[in-house]
Amino acid sequence: MINDEPIKETERRRLAWRCRRGMLELDIVLQRFVEAQFHGLSIEELKAFDGMLDLPDKQFWTLVSDTNKNHKDAAQQSVLCKIRML
Repeated sequence: MINDEPIKETERRRLAWRCRRGMLELDIVLQRFVEAQFHGLSIEELKAFDGMLDLPDKQFWTLVSDTNKNHKDAAQQSVLCKIRML
């Protein structure tokens, strides 16, 4: 889990590696997200993203693809908006 210390490059690489998924659609979307948006995420967004990576692929895909649902967690909502922009 991510702590409030400055994120080291190794931690970023660890999260990027966790983006590799079994579901091809999710894998493609997350790899694009990592390339385009990952380094600009705040610590809160990184924590939310790390939590989402614990979800099974189908559940994660539902979060990403359901554009009509707003989430209570502002950091999670922010990450999902950034993922969906790609």
